[in-house]
Parts: sequence; C-alpha cells; structure tokens
Amino acid sequence: MKAGVTAEVLAPVIVPPRSRRRAAFKIKSLADGLHIGFHAAKSHTVIDMHHCDVLTPGLFALVAGLRQKLEPLFGVGEMAELHVTESDTGFDCALRWRSSLPPALAAALSTNLADLGIARLTMAGERVFETAVPRVTLGGVSVMLPPGPFLQSTAQGEAALQAQVLKITGKAKTVCDLFAGLGTFALPLAKKARVHAVEQDAAALEALAAAVRGATGLKPITTERRDLFKLPLTVVELNPYDAVVLDPPRAGAEAQVRALAKSRVPVIAYVSCDAATFARDAALLAAGGYRPGPVSPIDQFLWSSHIELVGSFKRAGT
Repeated sequence: MKAGVTAEVLAPVIVPPRSRRRAAFKIKSLADGLHIGFHAAKSHTVIDMHHCDVLTPGLFALVAGLRQKLEPLFGVGEMAELHVTESDTGFDCALRWRSSLPPALAAALSTNLADLGIARLTMAGERVFETAVPRVTLGGVSVMLPPGPFLQSTAQGEAALQAQVLKITGKAKTVCDLFAGLGTFALPLAKKARVHAVEQDAAALEALAAAVRGATGLKPITTERRDLFKLPLTVVELNPYDAVVLDPPRAGAEAQVRALAKSRVPVIAYVSCDAATFARDAALLAAGGYRPGPVSPIDQFLWSSHIELVGSFKRAGT
C-alpha cells in the first residue's frame, strides 16, 4: 500500500450482472418525452435508460413504468431525482422534485404510481403513500427500512461482506459493531456473540432495535447512538471486547482508529468503501501493533472504479 503497510490482497469477489438493488435515477422532461436514467460522463445530460446490465430486473422494469406514469405530471424542462431501493416488500422511493407537496400533487402521484409495486413514496420530507412497510432481511432477520437508509448495493455483495466479517471475528464472544447502521453485521454476528451496535443515525438504530425485539435465536444486541467522528469510543470502552467491526463511510474512521490502535482488542474487521482512507487507517493500526491480515476486495459496483474492501487486523501476541 502507498501508506507503507504490506498486506496480501485476495482474489476479488465479483457480484453477477443485474444485481444492483439501489439506484438514484435522474429525471428530465424534454419535448420528446420524459427521460429517466443517469447523467452522461462529465455532463448533466440525462441518458434515457432502455437497457441496463447492472440493475436488478425488477428495478430496471420499474423505470419503464415510471417513465409512462410520471410523464403527464412533469412540465417540459422540469428535472428531478428518484432514489429507489428494492426491498423484500416492494420499492422504497424518495422523490426529490419540488420543494413542497400540495394535496393535488400527492393525490396525482398516488393515483399514477399505485400499480408499480412501490411500497413507499416520500417527497419533500413527507410520505406520499405507503402500501407496505419496506423491509429487508439481514442475517436472517427482517428489518424495517426507515426513509433514506444505508444499505449495501447488492444482496450478493452484502453476503460476501458478512461472510468475511464472520470469518475474521471467529469465536469472539463479545463484539462491538461501529457504524452499525441497520445491523448488516450486528444481526449475523449475534447468532454467536453478544453485540454492542454503535451508530449516529437514530432511525437506523431504532429499526435495528425493533428487529431484535421481533427476532429469536440471537444473543443480546445493545445499541448506542453516538457520533464516532466527534466522540469515538475510548480505549477503556474498547478493551472489554473480543473483536471490533467497523464499516465507516468513505472518509474512513481516523479518530476511532487512533483509539483502537492504543487498545487491547484482539481482532478488528475493517470494512471500507475507499481504498485510500482504508490504507491510511491500516497504517495507524499497524503503527499501534496490529498485524494486517489478508484484504478481500468485494466488487459490487460493476464496470466502475469503486470497490469494497474487508481487512483483518490482529493484535500482536494474540
């Protein structure tokens, strides 16, 4: 690594085509009709999507329905953005269009989009309609999706990440899951270990706690709302755990890693979506006495430069 840390890089796990379950569609109304797709490279031109080898078949099929049903509601020149997640119970959609949601528009959206398999539609911070609670399955547990949640882009990539984290944490009896989100790792880990899940997003933590209350066969999961950038767990708080899992955003977790580097935690599983910040944080852990193990790349962003990484770090002497 450029950061001066040497680690074995394993063969990448590559998800299959047509597996991406999340997308942010660009929408623009032109004289020849409504265009829905993505921006062209280095441009604000919306490429109207009529073929895609990345999205799930269900998500791709939704686009054709949206194009037909939304076109009567848009004036020529209007632009919008639609964030969609394909959940177990239907599509969870957040429309970024107008700054307000008058009753007439809410009614028109509800009528026009009612038969497209959309479980929930929100706009301008309001719920337009909800026909079913959007839910996903994490570690065999059904979890309710709050609006705007973070979720791995593909189910296959998520499973590969979970498998690597479970392998790294091994027989740990107590695990601290940092940047825990909805419980992507906390829930499968809880099949064999007590887990403390730390996350800043209150809605995500409540969804995780509700899922735990309705689940069976899990070890205890406790939750804590905390901004780990401003208030990372201290060495004293970290030391009781057999393992730590962290899955920070693209900026990495420098403040938290500096505390981890001084701790006695035997093993760390680090999930990253940015190679540069992962290398920076890996160097901090290595300087603190942790031995880097193999790094597993997980490619769930087909035909792009983005990749997920899972690295293991073991305290020297363990």
